Order: sequence, then C-alpha cells, then structure tokens
Amino acid sequence: MDKLYFTLEDESIKYLSQIDPQLNNLIKVIGTIDIPLNKDYYRSIVKQIIGQQLSLKAAHTINTRLEEIWPNLQPELLENLSDEQIRSAGVSRPKIKYIRELTQKHLSNEVDFSSIHLLENEEVIKTLTSITGIGRWTAEMFLIFSLGRLNVLSYGDVSIKNSIRWLYQLEKGEPLDLEVYCKKWRPFNSVVSLYLWEAINSDFVKNPPPKCQSL
Repeated sequence: MDKLYFTLEDESIKYLSQIDPQLNNLIKVIGTIDIPLNKDYYRSIVKQIIGQQLSLKAAHTINTRLEEIWPNLQPELLENLSDEQIRSAGVSRPKIKYIRELTQKHLSNEVDFSSIHLLENEEVIKTLTSITGIGRWTAEMFLIFSLGRLNVLSYGDVSIKNSIRWLYQLEKGEPLDLEVYCKKWRPFNSVVSLYLWEAINSDFVKNPPPKCQSL
C-alpha cells in the first residue's frame, strides 16, 4: 500500500455506511479519500516532532526552512549541524533534543525503521514512545499516515473529539465515550478518522451535520 485511498465502492466504506447512518451521510458529502503514505519513516517522525503543537502552516514553513540547511533530512548529515543552525529554521530547543535522540537511536538501529512495519500496533507505539518527545498521539499518526494501519482511533486527538460531537450533535458538556465509537467502527477506525479530520479541514463543523438519509 502506498496511499490511503477510499471510494464509496470500497467494502470498508460500504460496511461503515451500513452500520452508521450519520457517518454514511458524512462519507457521501466528502466522497473519495486519497492520501499518500509517508514511507520514509525517519523523515516522517522528524516532521511530526516539528509539527507538535503547531498549525499545519507553521509546521510547513519550519520544515521548508530546515530542509534548506539539512538536505532531505538525511540522518547522517544531522551531526554536521549545530543547535543554533537548526534553531535558525524555527525549531525549538526541546524539539532539537528530541530529533537528535531519534537520529542517534535510528543510526544505531536501536529503533529499526527497516522492520518496524512488521510490528503490531501497540509494539510500534511502545518502540516510538521510548524516544523522548514522542508521545502516543505521534505514534498513532505514524501508524496511520506511514504504515497505513486501518484500525487506529486516537483518543487524545482533539479534532476527532470535536468532529464526533458535531456529527452526532452532542452537547459540549455531554460525556464522550470514545470506546463506544471505537468498538462500533472496528476494524476501520483509521478510515473513519480520515473522514472526521476532513470534516474539520473543510470547516463542515461550523454548519449543521448532514441530515440522516435512508440507506
């Protein structure tokens, strides 16, 4: 698999549409999902570290500046850069520390990106979160957008929570039990997540959710 590609004709989409009327309407509004996977695993994690707690625009700007002084984010070249050079691209000092630790563990094969795709989801998360600065959310994004795992629902993702509240018209103070949704959408939680994120990216959540239609 080199990308996350889903159309209304996919079996996973048909299944989700059948079991969840509200989700069915969102899927129909959004249509096809087509997202290339980032198969350069090391580079993917570096970018995710840089993007932590930043807007997509800010993260993109910093990554662009960084690649001007660190070609293609090649791990072997990082030792040639001083912290001040990296800081000049807009990377914070804590994130520089995280990236250097990641690089050291990658080059020493303590974190083996050549075989990480063979691990189960929780093993991948355990491996990545052993690196300072990488939390469960970052590891879950790696599972989806690099490894293409189809059954990941990030309980810590604020956009996912906001999108669910919008789609199912839940009040702000109303309890949100993500385990209920996770069990309902299994084994395609990642697929649902892509549609929920797209609802946020497309500013749908500022409007009433699509009305339920008969299937």
